[in-house]
Amino acid sequence: MHKQSPPAILMVSNFLRSTRHNKNVWHYLAERLADDGWNVLTASSKEMRLLRLMDMVWKVLTKSKRYDLAQVDVFSGKAFIFAEVCVWLLNRLNKPVVLTLHGGGLPDFAERYPRRIKHLLASADRVVTPSPFLQTALSEFNDSIDLIPNPIDLCASIYRHRKSVMPRLIWVRAFHQTYNPTMAIELIRDLLAEYPDIHLTMIGPDKEDDSFERTSTKILDFGLENHVEVIPGVEHNRIPALLDRADIFINTSNFDTAPRSLIEAMANGLCIVTTNVGGIPYLVADQKDALLVPPNQTQKMADAVRQLLTDEDLAAQLSLNARLRAEEHDWSAILPKWKNLFITLAGEKHG
Repeated sequence: MHKQSPPAILMVSNFLRSTRHNKNVWHYLAERLADDGWNVLTASSKEMRLLRLMDMVWKVLTKSKRYDLAQVDVFSGKAFIFAEVCVWLLNRLNKPVVLTLHGGGLPDFAERYPRRIKHLLASADRVVTPSPFLQTALSEFNDSIDLIPNPIDLCASIYRHRKSVMPRLIWVRAFHQTYNPTMAIELIRDLLAEYPDIHLTMIGPDKEDDSFERTSTKILDFGLENHVEVIPGVEHNRIPALLDRADIFINTSNFDTAPRSLIEAMANGLCIVTTNVGGIPYLVADQKDALLVPPNQTQKMADAVRQLLTDEDLAAQLSLNARLRAEEHDWSAILPKWKNLFITLAGEKHG
């Protein structure tokens, strides 16, 4: 008996490849499926939005005989139209569609455009999100949203149990106002007098909304050149070693869902201090595997960092619990969920 081949899949998302962009979950999902022998098409890697949309449409239409189903990522803002257009075409081609919801801004977008959200979600065969926050927030538009958590490569992590911590901090996101990078600089300024050897490493691509320039200016204005190292972007395989140099991971986001960078820091055993926005409280529990503070409250975050630096028992507990929580997100647990979803949907559609 011959083993049945997996369905061919078209993945529609922002497969951008320049140094301005991190590789995200959808990049790695496509790669891992392809490595396991799946026929995977992707769209699009075009930088300009209009060209990206045109490329997505072109592949949906011209490659229709080469794929059995499509997986389409959904983002808020201007990128929402990418999903709307592609799903409309896929429906007319009678292709099964899986939507994956991303981004902490989607609930606000849904409040402004409820009809667009409802229509798009109703046009899909399955709707998935990595975030229980989005699953709950958008349940009024679709009460059958499945949860598949964001995965990490646990084998790539460098785990070290932080039984006590030093004032070595790290921030890993994109330099964009959504992630509030200047708050991290204000945090170091507020802690410097108490911890003169404090050091912060900031890693992430420049999203060119002036956040990188504002961050650099604050470093100079506060005289923190010897205390803050900014790395505009690195290959993802270097992240675990850079995380290993630090003891405390800070996340200053104003909006968030289930950030992979935070999960990877947890896998390394770092103590987490994060804003409690969006999906973060669904991912980590305050005083159990992280310390949660309100958004844009530098003093509250400084108090949390002080707590870690003075309470060894708390730091050790958070470090261990964070690692245990991260182990639930390994690709070995998450990839089979995606495969089963795609295989089941393709079978239903063509059965």
